Amino acid sequence: MTVLFRGLLATSALCLAVPAAAQQTLNALVWCDHTDPALLEPFETANNAKVNLREYEGTGTALSLLEQSQPGDWDVLVIDTVDVPRAVDLDILAEMPADALPTTLFPQVQMPEANTRNGKTYAVTEKFGYNTISFNRDKVDVADMGDLSVMFSDKYAGRIAIYDYYLPVIGLVALSLGKETAKLTAEDMPAIKEKLGEMRKVSAQVSDVVSSQTALATGEVDILIGGGEWVTAGLSGEIPALDWVIPAQGAVRWQQSIGVVKDAANPELALKFVQYILSPEGQARLATSSCYWAMPANSEAGAHLDAAQKAALRWDDQAEYLAKSQLYPVPDADLDLLMQDSWVEMLQQ
Repeated sequence: MTVLFRGLLATSALCLAVPAAAQQTLNALVWCDHTDPALLEPFETANNAKVNLREYEGTGTALSLLEQSQPGDWDVLVIDTVDVPRAVDLDILAEMPADALPTTLFPQVQMPEANTRNGKTYAVTEKFGYNTISFNRDKVDVADMGDLSVMFSDKYAGRIAIYDYYLPVIGLVALSLGKETAKLTAEDMPAIKEKLGEMRKVSAQVSDVVSSQTALATGEVDILIGGGEWVTAGLSGEIPALDWVIPAQGAVRWQQSIGVVKDAANPELALKFVQYILSPEGQARLATSSCYWAMPANSEAGAHLDAAQKAALRWDDQAEYLAKSQLYPVPDADLDLLMQDSWVEMLQQ
């Protein structure tokens, strides 16, 4: 037996004796921006892990999926920040160690009143943006876009799309009526319902995220009610005429949070994923995800965004925008039913 052959046998025996570490698995219930391979691959490579994702829209859908699941089915949850208290009440989220999480989030979006309870952290804001007015500046009078009355304008009849999510659009209607989203009651709904009807009369369609973005990008419509940077920022290089604005009356601000699911099968890896998503590098990738762009919650993410990306996100205007925006309405069960009924009636017109 030659020395070379004996060496090969020894090397082969060593490889058999020390198998490669088993790949870990993480199951996450997320919004579509987390499905971008450019976001996931660095984490998977660094942790020898496979991230399995289930995309959903609307908190109700997520809570229903979790209710039907067994303990250990899910490790990570992405959810509307305003709905974190509901998840905590339902005992869905696990406490995370506060000292393991970043302290460099923009103060206005930290929302401890939602993400924490009794001094315990259950979720962290990871991304935010605005439901407002998106438009094609080559097809409209840009000055008109600075007032929410454009949502009901006969001037643009048949050229308007409505984003099909009742909470932010009802929030915009409330702002147009001079109402605060956090203080809406059943008594406000008749006026809001009337305005929804006026909006529907001048609109060409009510459509989901992808369809509404496509309609604006292809010129099928010129205005998107409920749009914002999440619609146009990622397309700014390709279609520079697409734009968005915070009107005089303000806009509705959305925020999404991330947390570890209680009874997660792999809680340590789940916390590592949360830490990665909240890191400056992860935040920059999440902010410019292929599904939609929006502002990262971590102020240090700016160091990992180029000038064009920051301009598209209006990085330097955030202090003004945050001051002019109000959060999604958070209705109780009775008011939520009234809102959904009004929305369905509007859809049927």
